[in-house]
Amino acid sequence: MATTVTSTERVAQKKTGIGGGPKKGGPNGGSPRGNGHGGDGQKREPEGLEPGTYRLGMWVGLASVAMLFTALTSAYIVRAVSSDDWQPLVMPRLLWVSTGLIIASSLTFEMARRGLKAGRAAAYKRWLLLTVLLGLGFLGTQLLAWRQLVAQGVYLASNPHSSFFYLFTGVHGLHLLGGILALDFLLLRSRRKGGDAQTSARRMAGADAVAVYWHFMDGLWVYLFVLLFLWR
Repeated sequence: MATTVTSTERVAQKKTGIGGGPKKGGPNGGSPRGNGHGGDGQKREPEGLEPGTYRLGMWVGLASVAMLFTALTSAYIVRAVSSDDWQPLVMPRLLWVSTGLIIASSLTFEMARRGLKAGRAAAYKRWLLLTVLLGLGFLGTQLLAWRQLVAQGVYLASNPHSSFFYLFTGVHGLHLLGGILALDFLLLRSRRKGGDAQTSARRMAGADAVAVYWHFMDGLWVYLFVLLFLWR
């Protein structure tokens, strides 16, 4: 005798997945998007940091740099006032060139950021490369200034003022070198083709974070330049 299936039983079968076709979802009846896969079975890209995180992390790092140079400045002033063997240096004129180069690099970096914001990839790369070259020029003139002092017989341990001069310029130069490496990273990243809006936002956030660092190094050098020239 044939079995009669009522409409109520059919509804119950569909709800429980019996005789109603293949079940959608994961092995436990979960969402088909589990395990990092999209609805089409393709693996989703892991989400990166939020754009604002880059800048926040940069400010936290720069706070430690500011504390370091604040401590060095305090030691410099105390030593200058209380030292009997303090001998002011004749500052190399190349330091003026260094100052001009690093100020110009901040301007070119801002031009690069404007190009990136406007979607002009070629202008962004060009201004970014020029910023790198100006940064390398700054470091080069710093090394030449050191050579001039060595030629005058002024070394790290010659007197307290020379010690602080080499210390200030050396530590700042190392931090600026880190900024140049960050610029190189941005250059390499700019060679990739643009993606979606979220990728573009992260790229802009990265450039903004490096810009904060670079401008900070610029302002820090101007501060050190004035300190070394005026407080002697």
